[in-house]
Amino acid sequence: MKAEQDYIRDIAEIRSMMERSSKFVSLSGWAGIMAGIFALGGVYVARNVFGFNPDSVSGGSSSEVRQVLLVGAVVLVLALCTAIYFSNQRASRRGEKIWNATARQLLMSLAVPLVAGGIMVFILVSHDLIGLVAPCSLLFYGLALFNASKFTYNAVKVLGLAEIGLGLLGSWLVGYGLLLWALGFGVAHIVYGVYVYYRYEK
Repeated sequence: MKAEQDYIRDIAEIRSMMERSSKFVSLSGWAGIMAGIFALGGVYVARNVFGFNPDSVSGGSSSEVRQVLLVGAVVLVLALCTAIYFSNQRASRRGEKIWNATARQLLMSLAVPLVAGGIMVFILVSHDLIGLVAPCSLLFYGLALFNASKFTYNAVKVLGLAEIGLGLLGSWLVGYGLLLWALGFGVAHIVYGVYVYYRYEK
């Protein structure tokens, strides 16, 4: 009986080692929670401070768009900084390095859809198609998450599918684009972060 228990324990340890070597498991739930909070703050500023809430595909003054893009850039930088910080903290607690072969694969999988999406957003802005910016950013972000999910938690795939769905819905219901953006980048990130924290970190 003891030999069988030892055998099962050994198999579990081997499986855990294989998962750590093929999956990036240093993602922190707190990073997702903070990214969601930053996104909701950005939406509040865009809507209530700058009055940005496009209800059609085209429209919006150039100064208004520049202000909102600046808010978006600040949200992105804050989210990236907190993601790096919390992930590095978690990797240190686990005695692992945050930058390894799996992290590089994860980053490359994220990079292609994100860069393509960023270029697409600037194309939309240059053609005054402001109402499609929010759904487009959701769609490409979701594709990036789905593409990278094979290198990390399955929850990332679910989050990616949710972002894709919200992006497609926002492309149809343009007047709700900012609200759907808040749901995707704000609420969905917070829910994802809470799940990851209690599932993998608690």
